[in-house]
Amino acid sequence: MRTIIVALLCFSLFGFTQNNKNFEEANALYNDGKYAEAIDKYESILESGNHSAQLYYNLGNANYKLNNIAPSIYYFEKALKLNPNDKEIKNNLSFAQKMTVDAIDIVPKVGFSKLINNVVNTFKTDTWAKISVVGVLLFVLLFLVYYFSYSTSKKRIAFVSSIVSLVIACFSVAMAFQKEGLNKKDNPAIVFAQESRVKADPNQTSEEVFRLHEGTKVQVLETYEDWKKIQLSDNSLGWIPSKDIKLLKDF
Repeated sequence: MRTIIVALLCFSLFGFTQNNKNFEEANALYNDGKYAEAIDKYESILESGNHSAQLYYNLGNANYKLNNIAPSIYYFEKALKLNPNDKEIKNNLSFAQKMTVDAIDIVPKVGFSKLINNVVNTFKTDTWAKISVVGVLLFVLLFLVYYFSYSTSKKRIAFVSSIVSLVIACFSVAMAFQKEGLNKKDNPAIVFAQESRVKADPNQTSEEVFRLHEGTKVQVLETYEDWKKIQLSDNSLGWIPSKDIKLLKDF
């Protein structure tokens, strides 16, 4: 067993070293202006099962240099998923998006729906869950203080504080479930076909409702055979051939 573990560790170390070497070689090729060759090197790292925000970011840059609209946007979006607060990724993504043909309006959320979404998106699901756990622990602790305290003022403060902690815990649990629900519904994809005819129904003979071009971002709502039902940022709906898009959640 020890021999097997040592062998596995050696294999992992070799793979890590090899990927580092490939990454450095790819960066050197990029700096020399050999963008297509750099892309091949970066993609060989992806094929080995390794991925990172920096790797996707570099792939996005290399494709951008070659005016590969869809791949550049796709890889910048992938990088942003792994590192959502990186300003350089956001900046380069906005440059790549300017190369797209489709000008699609964004329908903003308003009123109560906007307020709820803003609150839910304040934290990740895990963070909301941790807040709820802390809230429950505080509730138990403060309730014990209330129960064993002899001072009326201390009992009152402990009781009110315990109720507030319980409310925070319940609210955080609700937000965690809401955030998880939003995450499951969020299924973005990038159009890779140079031009794709979006249909009213999932078949080739169906009426064409609009056309999309490479680089456009869509939301995938459902799948039927070789078709995906998509929604645009202006709430337009239609069915697109699965081969024409790439899902961003696929790693």
